[in-house]
Order: sequence, then C-alpha cells, then structure tokens
Amino acid sequence: MDLNTLKENSLFPVGEENTAFAAYFDSTSYLNMLTTQQVPIGNVTFEPGCRNHWHIHKATQGGGQILLVTAGRGYYQEWGKPAQELHPGDVVNIPPNVKHWHGAAPDSAFQHLAVEVPGEGTGSQWLEAVDPAEYAKLK
Repeated sequence: MDLNTLKENSLFPVGEENTAFAAYFDSTSYLNMLTTQQVPIGNVTFEPGCRNHWHIHKATQGGGQILLVTAGRGYYQEWGKPAQELHPGDVVNIPPNVKHWHGAAPDSAFQHLAVEVPGEGTGSQWLEAVDPAEYAKLK
C-alpha cells in the first residue's frame, strides 16, 4: 500500500509529520494524538520503509503499550525474537520494560493506534536504530 492510498482511506486523521520524534525514526512518520485524556492514544502512520528505533516503555508498575493495526503492512520485533508481520486487525500487547521496535514493511505504508497503558514510573527510553541489514531481510 502506498502512503497516499493509506492517507485517503485512513479511519482517523493522519496528522502532521512527526517532527518531535523524528530523531528516533528511520524515514518519515506522522502522528495524530486522538486523545491525551485518561488513556493516551495516538494514530501513528509510517511511510514505506519507516520504522522507529529500538526502545523500551519503562514502568515500575503497570505501563507498556498496545498497538492496534489499522492499515497497511508492518512489523513488530522484541529483542532476541524474530520480527512478526502485522496486518489490519492485529493487536500487539507490549509489556513494560521490553526492548522492541515497530514500523512499516519495506514496500508498504503502515498505520497503528498506539495505546499507552497507564502505570507508575513510566517513560520511554530510546535506543539504537534497527540494523539496516537486518531490516533489509524482511519482505
């Protein structure tokens, strides 16, 4: 799926280019915070080949993140495990304190809702970029 097709058919507004977090993404992403009350939920859109860096959603209690895939094709990978291909309707429960990345497939735009699970002592720790050679092995 190309980015324009995804944008035209998105269930939620795509939002603006995600410049605030651009340093932690390879290529261009877009962010539209749907709500910041009660449980923060953002609509995150990735152009083909875009992925975020390895990161951890830290928490001392509760926390983590849930991804609800709404469009395109992408991947999720936890450190030390193989990447999982993602499609619309997939749900990924990311436990707190687990190193991971997620983003678009090389040939498809990708979109998910990012649901921040409430907790104590929460925060994101951004780490290194995904190895381009390893990413290139994904179909």
